[in-house]
Amino acid sequence: MTGAVTGPAAGSVTGSALGTPTRSAPLRVDAQRNLEHVLRAAREVFGELGYGAPMEDVARRARVGVGTVYRRFPSKDVLVRRIAEAETARLTEQARAALGQEDEAWSALSRFLRTSVASGAGRLLPPQVLRVDASSKAEEVLRAAGDGGDGTRVPQQRQVAALTELRPVPQRTDASVAEENAGTGELLDVVGRLLERARDSGELRPDVTVADVLLVIATSAPSLPDPAQQAAASARLLDILLEGLRSRPA
Repeated sequence: MTGAVTGPAAGSVTGSALGTPTRSAPLRVDAQRNLEHVLRAAREVFGELGYGAPMEDVARRARVGVGTVYRRFPSKDVLVRRIAEAETARLTEQARAALGQEDEAWSALSRFLRTSVASGAGRLLPPQVLRVDASSKAEEVLRAAGDGGDGTRVPQQRQVAALTELRPVPQRTDASVAEENAGTGELLDVVGRLLERARDSGELRPDVTVADVLLVIATSAPSLPDPAQQAAASARLLDILLEGLRSRPA
């Protein structure tokens, strides 16, 4: 062994950014530093411009050559998956923290939304999660999952299942697909429990779904050039949206 890094997977997560990393060889110090720069730059660029931003923009922000980016991530899709999975895991942990550390149901939901919006993770959610409400079929399934048709409420698990079923069929067949779906499903489940508590307490509108909450997270973090202005606008918008989620006396 010479210690040289060979191939895009050397010293990096194989298959998926979630789960236990599998390393074929330790990264050199400079290679590890470049990888960290690329990941940080990708999160910033995709957060500001969306996942449509070119790899060249990521390379410029990381101050490395575009070839360095492609050595780490052989295609843009691989890099997008890495960032999206990391942000999914981040949101899941934020939801768990709110669920475990807040006694009041509405406080837990509010804390999760404020924390996740402040972190900017909503702008980096996997596209398939936020694509659900774009189809009329999704809206029909989610409505049926949240309402038994006779005014009774169906368990939150039905809504999570509806979201899972409506995700586009992956084009990949490797083990990373299972890990990616497991990570997304875990996020939907934990957020679903937050909603279930808030709904049971009578503080959440009965028609609010997991998809609605993820949409709030994704749209409440505007990307503005001035950080102070962005924080103020985000806080104001979230206050308005939180009021929209609250139930109102009949």
